[in-house]
This record gives sequence, C-alpha cells and structure tokens, in this order.
Amino acid sequence: MTWRFVRLTFGLAALALLAAGSASAQSAYPNKTIRFIVGFGAGGGNDLFARLVAQKFAANTKATAVVEDRPGAGGRIAATYVAREAPDGYTILVGATGQMSVAAAIYPKLGYHPTKSFIPVAMIASFPLVMVTSKNIPAKTVKEFVAWAKAHPDKMNYASSSPAFTIATELFKLKSGIPGVMIPYKSSSESNLSVVKGETQLTISDGPPAIPLIKGGKSRALAVTGSQRSPELPDVPSMAEVGYPSVDTRLWSGFFVPAGTPQPVVAYLTKELSRALADPTVQARLKQMAVKPGGPTGDAFKKVIDDDIEKFAGIAKAAHLTFGQ
Repeated sequence: MTWRFVRLTFGLAALALLAAGSASAQSAYPNKTIRFIVGFGAGGGNDLFARLVAQKFAANTKATAVVEDRPGAGGRIAATYVAREAPDGYTILVGATGQMSVAAAIYPKLGYHPTKSFIPVAMIASFPLVMVTSKNIPAKTVKEFVAWAKAHPDKMNYASSSPAFTIATELFKLKSGIPGVMIPYKSSSESNLSVVKGETQLTISDGPPAIPLIKGGKSRALAVTGSQRSPELPDVPSMAEVGYPSVDTRLWSGFFVPAGTPQPVVAYLTKELSRALADPTVQARLKQMAVKPGGPTGDAFKKVIDDDIEKFAGIAKAAHLTFGQ
C-alpha cells in the first residue's frame, strides 16, 4: 500500500465522518431551546398566538420552546433582531402584517425585507379588524361616530401599535373625512385599554385583545373591516354594510426564520408548526379570538406577502400617507 493511497483513504474516511456528523447534527434538530420572538407587548394578538401555538409545538415535539416579547417601533425592532440571528432554526419570528408587508411598503430604509431577509414558514391566522370606540362617546353606529368626530375635532384621536393599524385607520379617515391624531402604544392590548380609559377615542384593532373588552361591556364595537361579519361579533356590522366597502383591511400573523436556514430545518418547522396549528384545541382557541386559523405555507405564503406589499404601497400613495422611519 502506497503512502498516497493511505492519504487518499484517510481523506475519504474523514469526509465520510464529517458528512455523518453533519447529518447527525441536522437530524438531532432541535436539541436546544427554540425562541419565538414577538414584536409587540404581552396580551396583544401576536403574543397570544405565539404562546398558544408554541405550547402545542413543544408538547408535540418534546422541544423546549419559549416566547420572548421584544416590543417597539411597530414590531420592527424584533424583526431586525431576528433577521440578524444565526439561520439555524432556533430563533423564529412571529411576524405580523404591520411589521412585514406594511413596513416594506411604507419605509424606504427598512433594515430588512419580509421575503428576502426571511423565509416565510407558515401563516398562523388571518383576520379582519374591529373598530372600537369608548363607551363615553354617545355614538352607537359608525355614522353617528363620524358625525361626533367631525363635531369634536379637538377631542378626536386614535390608538395604534402597528403600521397596519395606522394605515387601516388612516384609510377610514380618508374615506369618512374624520380628523384624528395617532397616539402610539406598544401593543393592541394597550391600545384597547386606552380606549376603555378614555385616553383615546378610537382604535381599529385585531380581535384577540378587543373582543373580551367588548363582550365585557368596557368598550363598543361599531364595525369589522371587510364585507363579512365576524362569527364572534355577529351583531356588529361589516364596513361594507355601513357604507365603507373599501375599508377592507385584513391582516395575518405567521412564522418566519432568517434567510439561509437549512431546508431540512425549514421543512421540519413547517411540518410541526402546521401540526400544532391543526390541533382541534388550538383551532378552537384561535376561532374564539375572531381569527381564521392556519393558512398558506412556504412559497404560497411568500406570494401573499409580496402581493400585500404592492397593495399597501398603493393605499399609502392614494392617501398621501408618510411615515417616519
């Protein structure tokens, strides 16, 4: 046996061991804590979605999963953070329309892109928004509220925690002609509580934090965006019913991993997160939050996002909206 042959044999053996080690490490995923990063405060819709699905995901896979809230800048702080994390499947962004599609449509210097900096894994849910007002305001219909707002421009303001809620409210302002200054909050839960406390007069919010307050008599729902009523709020008319069919903003939340995450890891997460979302208990809990559970995964989810970016850019242009970075 020549020395050259020995070296060649050793080299092939070493490569085989490296390949086996790599395959073993990949097949061992997950072998450490998986973090689900939420860009909004506790109690908001995305936080509730994340905790519900992550708990079932952990139970199914025996993985350790934790939810971390990193609120600020309408969710953009969390998205920027995750985009810069190692693409190894251990840091997952719970991304919402506002910090992903809307942000990409309205911020020219955004430090990430929802379908270039990330791989869209799976949609958690999609949902209309709820127009919520203070019980201290005498208006009990959208028509009455528009009249009240125009008669009290000095009192008119609205709460928002995300560009998605801001653009939805500004679209309603554009179509109805009402005034209103935006007051920022860290989560849609805080936005709804601000309406209850009388700090703000209006919020157009996701359902999870709004519906318990509405059903508890703390605030008043005047309409839901789009053309259909919400099963959780059957007595509340749609915007189309009250004369504003173009106020049809429908949002979503979903799971994202940093671009470059290995395909087998993405496939594993797609399978297991979809399995958690399909669980009957998870489905029932999500429906109680006035959302439609599940949705597209992978490339189909990516297309939804890219289409949304184009749509929201058009709305912002038509409404002459400008946003600070």
